Amino acid sequence: MTNQRTPLYNEHLKLKAQIVPFAGWEMPVSYSGIIAEHNACRQSAGLFDVSHMGEILITGDFAEETLQYLCCNDLSKIKDGQAQYSAFLNQQGGVVDDLIIYRFNSTKFLLCVNASNADNDYQWMLDNNKFKADILNLSNFYGQIAIQGPKAEAILTKLFPTASELKYFHFLETNWLDRPILIARTGYTGEDGFEVYLQAEHTAKLWTELLKLGGTDITPCGLGARDTLRLEAAYPLHGHELTPDTPALSSGLAWIIKFNKANFIGKDALVKYKETNYRKLTGLELLEPGIAREGTKVFNNADVEIGHLTSGTKTPTLNKAIALGIIEDKESQIGNEVFLDIRGRKVKAKITKLPFYQRPSN
Repeated sequence: MTNQRTPLYNEHLKLKAQIVPFAGWEMPVSYSGIIAEHNACRQSAGLFDVSHMGEILITGDFAEETLQYLCCNDLSKIKDGQAQYSAFLNQQGGVVDDLIIYRFNSTKFLLCVNASNADNDYQWMLDNNKFKADILNLSNFYGQIAIQGPKAEAILTKLFPTASELKYFHFLETNWLDRPILIARTGYTGEDGFEVYLQAEHTAKLWTELLKLGGTDITPCGLGARDTLRLEAAYPLHGHELTPDTPALSSGLAWIIKFNKANFIGKDALVKYKETNYRKLTGLELLEPGIAREGTKVFNNADVEIGHLTSGTKTPTLNKAIALGIIEDKESQIGNEVFLDIRGRKVKAKITKLPFYQRPSN
């Protein structure tokens, strides 16, 4: 079996000798205000420059076998041209990082990893590369623009008409400015939308072009809106819900942990852990004034500490204070009332169904 080299792959090879550790790009917290940006994404379209994300290419005859060992989800469940949400786990079952895997074929995959973890993820993959796949850190090669919201498709297809053909968590390759790009129907906001991967030097051009095509229907969005949007959709965030010290089953990732596949890193620890009465990721809604933040302790009616919050704020769409927390399983029933210690004041909250927000069906 040999690598099936696409145009984008050939571009990677040309730049291979130039790749250096990720230099870093800080996404602005806000452009025009977090609430305005959040609402624009929910109501029309938001534009995000997420070029800070990391990208890692894995190729070779054992690329799929390598990822099956490194990741907890099952790659055999997706076909060429599809994407899959997954995670790297450590031997204790904690989360090294969560990621999206783009499958070109059985010998070629592109991984999108969290920005702050790109170099660490790359080294971790090399350290655990038992099948000797070819692994290349391309974080400096790629820029990434995300367009999200109910009007995202209408705007993006003015520039890339074939994007309308994509189903959720599918991707395609096309060309722009005489260079190959990747368009994926993925995102981190709870809305329909797309993420476009392209050579970093063309990112500003694409950003400007989409703003021009979107007109008053598109709004630049920063890190603040991205966080409130993902919280409403109950998407976990690395460093908050997902940490190396928190078993993945407690982080809301049970749905991507495939115990019935061959061995993967962290499997043995999680097999034992799932037999315990472990704490679970839970949604909470405050019933009294206040905003609860990460680290807030959670108590039951008997004033016994039962967990802690991992994220929390008052979100624009819901106009209420919500939070995610990891709490005792027996206390996590929907409707159960608990108390949050906010600066020494016990504030009543209730357990609520996740996600907090779900976009209307067409």
